[in-house]
Amino acid sequence: MNLSSNGLPIPFTPELFGPLRPSADLLEPRDPAALRARLHADGYLYLPGLLDRAEVLRLRGSYFSLFPPGLLAPGSGPEDGVFSGRVPAGVPEYGVAGHPAYAFVRSAPFDHFVSNPALSELASQLLYAKAEMLPRRILRHFHRGTRRASRAHVDFDYMDEGSPRVVTLWIPVGDCPPRTGALVYLEGSHRLPPEAYAPLRDVTDRPGERRQICHDLELTARTLGRRWLYADFAAGDVMVHLPRIIHASLDTTTDAMRLSVDTRFVRTGDTPDPRWLLPWAADDGA
Repeated sequence: MNLSSNGLPIPFTPELFGPLRPSADLLEPRDPAALRARLHADGYLYLPGLLDRAEVLRLRGSYFSLFPPGLLAPGSGPEDGVFSGRVPAGVPEYGVAGHPAYAFVRSAPFDHFVSNPALSELASQLLYAKAEMLPRRILRHFHRGTRRASRAHVDFDYMDEGSPRVVTLWIPVGDCPPRTGALVYLEGSHRLPPEAYAPLRDVTDRPGERRQICHDLELTARTLGRRWLYADFAAGDVMVHLPRIIHASLDTTTDAMRLSVDTRFVRTGDTPDPRWLLPWAADDGA
């Protein structure tokens, strides 16, 4: 595979990439203690097929149907989410007021989807207590040609004004193999102290943003001596990860567009970061 992130190539070699460990075997029958142990051992849980595939694809179709004609390739449908190669004129900057993503995260279909009891029940089991979802729920949409992806980072750097007892659930809304812009996780990085990767923050394509670690995923892996873990994600899969694991995303280079949802859960009664108490917007600064 030819992979890149933020326009920088990263060789798909056994030295730099390895497979995520699936944990669906711990779901049926449900074994909360084993799920917690696996989460803290690996820093993540890869849960293939946790959600109903058809429901996930309906959400994909609901989102892409909000765009004016021209975004989708001729002959394809909204659930396919196949990029035509151009964004229709008049569509505002991604995720700001007026863009479909801004309205969608405030819509009834989106709220119904993220309120699936399977998600809150899982979060509660992992946090040893009843959990509640933070209102800032993020929708990510990438298409080929943008050369834009999530830089290597840890979630807690973006929500460090609240409780550290938080889990992230990342949901690909559609099939999402590596070339479609999937998330990748740096193996065992949840055990690294921040000072281990602090020097990488100086290698950046965003000098004014110190929360990201690095936009160069090959340099990050080689510097820290760890592999990026990946999977061929499918609609219905869910990733859970701890707030201290380093992760990033790859560039979308397929005709199929990358669409995903990020939700975060904290223990009920814990104090959340106040920046996460309002609905998401791409320009909210959080």
